[in-house]
Amino acid sequence: MAFGRFLMRLLLVPLGGCIAVCVAMTFVMVAQWNRVAALSHDDISGLTMFFVVVPMLAVTSGVMLLPGIVTALIAEAFAIRSWMYHTICGGLAAWVGMATIGPVDADYDFSGVPLIVVGAGIAAGFAYWLVAGWSAGFWKPVFAQPQPAPP
Repeated sequence: MAFGRFLMRLLLVPLGGCIAVCVAMTFVMVAQWNRVAALSHDDISGLTMFFVVVPMLAVTSGVMLLPGIVTALIAEAFAIRSWMYHTICGGLAAWVGMATIGPVDADYDFSGVPLIVVGAGIAAGFAYWLVAGWSAGFWKPVFAQPQPAPP
């Protein structure tokens, strides 16, 4: 039973991380839609937008959320299943990532507004909780029957 749960966690945690990066990237694109639309109308075509700006946002979101890996490992180790823990850690991870890496590219920099970056981290943390965080910890069953108290 524990080995099957461990294998499930090995699949869910990376999937939750990938979905968190996609949610953060989508949040940034929607929050800065005017800049995205200006880029697509001014000097680049739709294919260039798809093959340059979207992967750059995905890489930037992924790098900014790298401190979130530490918090996800802490949640797995101690079976922390709180949505508040994951959203707060997502916001903090994005802020720490923004503070450490700074702007990636001046031409397509979408990570310059701290409020948007922290909001993307909060959204990513919540998305991670929806996929993998609500059942964190492979050693603690999710739907366990309560044990009766000893007499």
